Amino acid sequence: MANTETALKEALTSIEGATGVALVDYTSGMALGTMGGTKTFDLNVAAAGNTDVIRAKMRTMEMLGIKSEIEDVLITLTDQYHLIRLLKGRGGNGLFLYLVLDATRANLAMARHQLKRIEEDLEV
Repeated sequence: MANTETALKEALTSIEGATGVALVDYTSGMALGTMGGTKTFDLNVAAAGNTDVIRAKMRTMEMLGIKSEIEDVLITLTDQYHLIRLLKGRGGNGLFLYLVLDATRANLAMARHQLKRIEEDLEV
């Protein structure tokens, strides 16, 4: 089992093309931990904004009567991928991992696979 700091460090160093990662509480919009990012890319601002994405999707699913669970959400930009993975394990309710990838260097399938593994090992 990995703690938050270890999990974020592993995501940032082991996932090809990763430029930033955060553990986010989508009930409050607060980042519980961040690693990476740049002066022009504030992970705390991104965490709060992506909380709205998750909330909107959950409301829509509820209105449509969809009973499935969200595994992850992918947002593709011209030069980046933003991957949001909801935590499933005990203590993970209301949390998601947010990963920013450089689209020119990232292997999206591998990033999803590795982020899932990191999520499974994360002890919150």
